[in-house]
Amino acid sequence: MSVLTIKSAAECRWDLVSLGEVMLRLDPGDQRIHTTRSFHAWEGGGEYNVARGLRRCFGQRTAIVTALCDNPVGRLIEDLMLQGGVDLTHLRWVPSDGVGREVRNGLNFTERGFGPRGAVGCSDRGHTAVSQMQPGDVDWKALFGGAQQGARWLHTGGVFAGLSRGTPLVAREALEQARQHGTRISYDLNYRESLWRSVGGKEQAREVNRALLPLVDVVFGNEEDFSAALGFSLPGIDRQFSHLPSSSFRSMMEALIEAFPNISTVATTLRTAPSASVNGWGAVCYHEGKFYEVAQRDVEIFDRVGGGDSFASGFIYGLLAGKGAEWALECGVAHGALAMSTPGDTTMAALPEVLRVMKGPAARIER
Repeated sequence: MSVLTIKSAAECRWDLVSLGEVMLRLDPGDQRIHTTRSFHAWEGGGEYNVARGLRRCFGQRTAIVTALCDNPVGRLIEDLMLQGGVDLTHLRWVPSDGVGREVRNGLNFTERGFGPRGAVGCSDRGHTAVSQMQPGDVDWKALFGGAQQGARWLHTGGVFAGLSRGTPLVAREALEQARQHGTRISYDLNYRESLWRSVGGKEQAREVNRALLPLVDVVFGNEEDFSAALGFSLPGIDRQFSHLPSSSFRSMMEALIEAFPNISTVATTLRTAPSASVNGWGAVCYHEGKFYEVAQRDVEIFDRVGGGDSFASGFIYGLLAGKGAEWALECGVAHGALAMSTPGDTTMAALPEVLRVMKGPAARIER
């Protein structure tokens, strides 16, 4: 059984560093992507959202390792990130070629959905600056082990690893250096069919993810990720994920730990979506030989995108704060629910709100 030992905050400059892409999210509000005449701009990205959530909601010191094309769109993304408070010391700027033939910034068009109409995401992320990162671009040894540097936790995942042939090599380099310096590592499988469609599909995703998992301590996923991104079956679950018995996830987690004994913790959200407006929302995790569960309950959804990332940030906060796995799981579920009550990928919740939701579903007015 692998045990999760976390360095003290006093030893490190950052509580968490994320490695991943940050895109400009363009949101049509209550309209459709293909019919709207205006968009609201946000920043977002699977790995970045975790760092931002830990910074804004939980007051942790976080940084993002990423790259942007140096043009007005890149500077807009930077401005949005500055408002989020995540340290941009390791943001790498790549010169623009003028029109994006060689390098550009990613765009993510996202509509929220309502009732029987599910949420829709349309990403435009080919040839982005971060997808062209190569080993050697980041001095990971200095980041994790340099004087007045260091991180307690590194977070990355399957979105970053799926951007290009080079990004899994960058991820491996980061993971290896993190392990050498005692930094704990989490990896969110975050399977995106559109990202892998033209480069080998599920088979390639599984090959890439399985190659990185021996370096990981904590694995996150949702009801689809473990099957699609790793090839672990979930017995008793239909293709529509209309019913999610936790026993199926426990069996899958046991198989995952047997295959990758280096992993100490596996956490998955449990989401059923009979309607885009109301989802069943809960979670289950394995941590150091024990299982913990937060049963599903109905949660009203304003914008579901980023809910899993906010779950991850709440869960990681619980472990960083020494609260234990059960508290961490409850914190992740509460934070994810709150994040889905507001627009955009990133959290607008405050820690007192999370703590209140953890005590119960009441939402009385505060004044």
